Amino acid sequence: MPDRPELIIFDCDGVLVDSEPIANRVLAEAITAAGLPTTYEESCRDYVGLSMGSVMEKIEGKLGGPLPDDWLNTLQEETWERFRQSLEPVAGVEQVIDFALAKGIGICVASSGTHEKMHLTLGKTGLKRHFGDNIFSASQVTRGKPFPDLFEFAARHMGTPPARSIVVEDSVPGVTAARAARMQVFAYAGDPLARTDALARAGGQLVRSMTELRNELSQLFG
Repeated sequence: MPDRPELIIFDCDGVLVDSEPIANRVLAEAITAAGLPTTYEESCRDYVGLSMGSVMEKIEGKLGGPLPDDWLNTLQEETWERFRQSLEPVAGVEQVIDFALAKGIGICVASSGTHEKMHLTLGKTGLKRHFGDNIFSASQVTRGKPFPDLFEFAARHMGTPPARSIVVEDSVPGVTAARAARMQVFAYAGDPLARTDALARAGGQLVRSMTELRNELSQLFG
């Protein structure tokens, strides 16, 4: 019989906070301004789930040269300003968090974003209070997603074996990383542009709403 899960590891962007539409519109605008015409849909397809370092490497590879020195700072300033204006939690995610806490299940965050970014986004949406210090960033490990390092790091700090950890992710690199860490993973596909086929191929169990996720967790935990 499989081990009963003891920990839920949440990705941040697109799972806890509805930041992906905002961030990818700003990113598409910034890449286009740098000389590589990019649509919102292309930004979502090519960069969701990656660390900013990996994003910049991919962009520079397509450009065939370096981005301007101030490109990242300008991008972050514009993105964070739009977050301050309009960022909201993902619909229904607080009910999932409440369910986990009521069942005594550990919860934490493991994101490709920086701690500074998560402090802003989780703070703006009121979700930070649920996680305390249990917020982990790819900046704390050698390799980010799609490698397993971040999820293994988070589980180790939470004192939970990988086999008893569940990941909630919305990106192919994130699902790939969770499976490489030998963890069960729910692939949240609430966005109309979600790459459902790719998420499933990567090993994620698709859920299309937080209500569906809560129902799946109810079956696991009773």
